[in-house]
Amino acid sequence: MTNKICPVMLIRVLLFIKMLKKNIFNKIKLIEYYKLINYNLIYNNIAINRYKKDIFEISEDKAKNLELLKNSIKNQKNCNLKKQAKNIVFSDGNPKSKIMLVGEAPGASEDEEGLPFVGRAGKLLDKMLAAINLDRKKVYISNIINYRPPENRRPTDEEIKKYLPFITKHIEIIKPKILILLGSTAMNALIGNDVVISKMRGNWIEKEFGNCKTSVIITFHPAFLMRQPAQKKMSWIDLKMIRDKKTKLKI
Repeated sequence: MTNKICPVMLIRVLLFIKMLKKNIFNKIKLIEYYKLINYNLIYNNIAINRYKKDIFEISEDKAKNLELLKNSIKNQKNCNLKKQAKNIVFSDGNPKSKIMLVGEAPGASEDEEGLPFVGRAGKLLDKMLAAINLDRKKVYISNIINYRPPENRRPTDEEIKKYLPFITKHIEIIKPKILILLGSTAMNALIGNDVVISKMRGNWIEKEFGNCKTSVIITFHPAFLMRQPAQKKMSWIDLKMIRDKKTKLKI
């Protein structure tokens, strides 16, 4: 007698195999991401040297506006942060990019080089960007605060309020289609104090900064991920959302 396979059972088996393959694929991608962002991170404390910067050709108006903004920050009065810092930390990356990242404030390495995200957190950020085929030639990076707070402390509410017009103008000049806010300080400054990052991350928010309309997403700051590595799986979800949005907007 020939044994016949029940069609319903066959369908269930095929669906199970399909689901199993999908789960295995997702786990492999997550493992690859972990390897990418963890490799050699904790063993090398040397800051990334980015003094040899790429020259990006931008419009005369944009170049002029960025220089005026930078000078406005340099020339502000009664700023204790500026008095104690070595360098202004204005930006890095491609000012023509349609993807802009905003962090909190410079640390010791950033203060030394005058560029954002060049210390250990910067190395992790570079690896996170590489996971979705991005790098500093394809994005533009700045911070809410342009001078290092003493001992790398969190900026005060008064300092954030003082620098908020500068970063708002910065966003308006760059005109990104995607704005990535790294950490709760950037989120609270640009979105509001009545929100928490655990609930806001991983969501798109349509927002205007002057004449710039942009899609905003909030994710964890790389420095936080170094302290809480278990949250890297959540940052990977956010990065995939950024990758998909980039594709959708044809950036």
